[in-house]
Amino acid sequence: MDRLTEMEAFATVVDQGGFTDAAKKMGISKSAVSKHVSSLEARLGARLLNRTTRRVSPTEIGLAYYDRARRVLNDAGEADALVTSMQSAPSGLLRISVATDFGVNHLSPVLSEFLSDFPDITVNMVLNNRYVELISEGFDMAVRIGELEDSTLRARKLTETTKRMIASPDYFEKYGRPEKIDDLNDHKLLHYSNQSSGNVWKLTAPSGEKRQVRTAGWLSVNDGQSLLNAAISGLGIAYLPSFLYADAMEKGLIEDAIPDLPVETQGIYAVYPPGRFTQPKVRAFIDFLVHAFAEKGPSDW
Repeated sequence: MDRLTEMEAFATVVDQGGFTDAAKKMGISKSAVSKHVSSLEARLGARLLNRTTRRVSPTEIGLAYYDRARRVLNDAGEADALVTSMQSAPSGLLRISVATDFGVNHLSPVLSEFLSDFPDITVNMVLNNRYVELISEGFDMAVRIGELEDSTLRARKLTETTKRMIASPDYFEKYGRPEKIDDLNDHKLLHYSNQSSGNVWKLTAPSGEKRQVRTAGWLSVNDGQSLLNAAISGLGIAYLPSFLYADAMEKGLIEDAIPDLPVETQGIYAVYPPGRFTQPKVRAFIDFLVHAFAEKGPSDW
């Protein structure tokens, strides 16, 4: 028998809680569903379902198999949908969530070209500095920077940026410049409150050792530009991506806090719920961003 059909029959029985409802869902006879599941169990050499006169439930092995099987079936469905969607013109409303500073400085400038290329797409770009729940809040996708939280969301890397600890020359003149990571404990640290790692800076020592520094207490802000302004004003040391501080550093308003440390890089990603990439409008925008950012490396932001 076809493996995918066996897998689908088993997963549908688990989803529907029995053979009768599974048969209705699949549009085949109850005996055919039972035959597919029995064939699967025989091939695997394991009992996947507990069967009683009143109910059907997965065994421990069956539950583990179900988790993998459902992913395979979802991927197969997405593959079929992708082929269909690739033959359709991108259109409709595209809702995007993006951090305010990145949206203003890097997405907004390229939107006119995208909308010119795809006139049947309408974009609703929501700028905020929190991790939105894409599905429950009705977003098609988001652009996120840095470490991605574990989730069911799919991700595609667009490019990378660098990240440094920076402060103003006035701050270093007043408080001195840290020479090593441990010296940060004696300095005023400015914290970005919405970063995925919490109040922790993840750094790399010159030796290559991975270090963590906690940044509680002095100033916490949920907006990158405001944090940069605080650093320029001499309030302390901030740890920011280069797309925020590059202009200020070029003008001499800020300096690298510990130049001897390796420069950290972090990814910039398009994230979207499973299945959304098969939608032409989402795929078109992600492909557009990959192309738009293709010439930019970590040092270009």
